[in-house]
Amino acid sequence: MKPIAIFRHSAGEGPGYFATFLDARGMPWELIALDAGVPPPPTFAAYSGLCLMGGPMSANDALPWLPPVFDLIRAAVAARVPVLGHCLGGQLIAKALGGTVTKNPVKELGWGEVMTTAAAARDWLGELDRFEAFHWHGETFSIPPGATRILKSAYCENQAFVMGPHLGLQCHVEMTGEMIRLWNRIWADEKAAPGPSVQTPDAMYVNLEGRLAAMRVAADRLYSRWIAGLNS
Repeated sequence: MKPIAIFRHSAGEGPGYFATFLDARGMPWELIALDAGVPPPPTFAAYSGLCLMGGPMSANDALPWLPPVFDLIRAAVAARVPVLGHCLGGQLIAKALGGTVTKNPVKELGWGEVMTTAAAARDWLGELDRFEAFHWHGETFSIPPGATRILKSAYCENQAFVMGPHLGLQCHVEMTGEMIRLWNRIWADEKAAPGPSVQTPDAMYVNLEGRLAAMRVAADRLYSRWIAGLNS
């Protein structure tokens, strides 16, 4: 089959567990390192699906690669080529499809429960109606026209949406322990006081492996549903 294009926007925010999931199933993928100056492909023709990872920038920034990425997302969606976004990636999908990206009422950093919000969530998560996800964001997306919200949290109303074979996530289900430790090197740069929606690094490490294993139950369901829509 054609490879899945994985767009990286920051060196520290690679595909993580998503790559592990694909490798375990023998599914090819190609990293497009926008952070290293690799330009977005002009079309999606060489790929079975598009996956957009996170990043510290905003979907509202005046970055030269953003307009072609928005065009690519819209073209893929129009052709029903599955698109998947994590955090910034979900925000990019939402904005490309007519949604908005704005400041969230609070920052979310660390572990926090997300809950399903619509019957459509069962198509993606089965009977799993809540799970602990990882968060690292200060902005959030609105649900674009024609999409359905499937997840929310106590501190962010829109944690995930679906539209046909496409999935936009605000939370990070792709995390690995190594990624969490790497991101925590810049935890202080977030300038967020610890509180209900903001954990300290030490709090994030409590039962880390158990939390990752539990989140991967949800990640496996979401990713399995997403790859079911891929074209060869």
